[in-house]
Amino acid sequence: MKTKIKKLMVSLSFVGAVFGSTVTSTTAMADSSGAVKYPIVLVHGLSGFDSVLGDYFYGVKGELSGVGATQVYTPQITGWDSDEARGEELLAYIQDVLAATGAEKVNLMGHSQGGTTSRYVAAVRPDLVASVTSIGSPHYGSKVGNLFNETVLEGPAIAIGNAIGSMIALVSGDPSQESNAIGAIKALNEEGASAYTAKYPQGVRSGSCKDTPSYNAGSWWWPNWVKDYSVNDGQHQVNGVRYYSWSGTYNAIFDSNVLDPLDGVLALANALHSGQANDGLVERCSSHMGDVIRDDYTLNHGDEINGFFGLRGLWSSAPLPIYSSQARRLKSAGL
Repeated sequence: MKTKIKKLMVSLSFVGAVFGSTVTSTTAMADSSGAVKYPIVLVHGLSGFDSVLGDYFYGVKGELSGVGATQVYTPQITGWDSDEARGEELLAYIQDVLAATGAEKVNLMGHSQGGTTSRYVAAVRPDLVASVTSIGSPHYGSKVGNLFNETVLEGPAIAIGNAIGSMIALVSGDPSQESNAIGAIKALNEEGASAYTAKYPQGVRSGSCKDTPSYNAGSWWWPNWVKDYSVNDGQHQVNGVRYYSWSGTYNAIFDSNVLDPLDGVLALANALHSGQANDGLVERCSSHMGDVIRDDYTLNHGDEINGFFGLRGLWSSAPLPIYSSQARRLKSAGL
């Protein structure tokens, strides 16, 4: 009997050692390549939300968590208002995040108007912001915005925008939010964006938009052609805040998904940009800020956030790895 118990104890010790080493090994192998120093705040754009049926930044939290960025926050700020008004809401949210986490700063990643709203916070409180990454943001405005600014379409757009904003506020759990569609329209057209940038120029490209050159990073016998996106860079760092941007362009015929209802709307908007490369709502040249990571991913405006449950065109770029790659970039910069 004693021999059997001894054998059982030895067997259990062996099993415990195996499983214990497996757990330790798995923990040791966990990916921490994007474990940033400061929390990440994902800022939604026009008519956006934190989560309604699905997240606005669909799958992005999981992607970031997979590389070690576990402190990721998604504020619900008003979807229809000026950047200054939205920025004040975002600033209050950031202060709450800092109080809850004990962090000194945050990394902001903003899609569409979320990027221009993030610029406001970085301009007025640079001490609270480590970096701003804009994603398909109209730093120079949008021709789609021009369509509704001081035209016969402005009135209906205001009424529809305010109604949509109120509905989103209700279903997202914050019915107290007020919508100001006229503020959003004034912010997103080219004239309004120009005035806003004159007030808050930090990080935005100051010169004219240039074609992206390519150079051979390989050899004559084994060429490796690489695009130099830096020709459209803005200042990389202002008042201690690092600035980055990336965006997409696409062909509405070949790069859309017939199952995604937003793609139909973006296909119509795609034709409003006078032949300039765009993501449906924002032209490539309007998206440049700070360190331009890339301005021609094959993505439309909705695909940039992995929208509508991740549906996208067959030949489009995969958006989620772009977010984890940016987390690694921020970690490498000590942010």
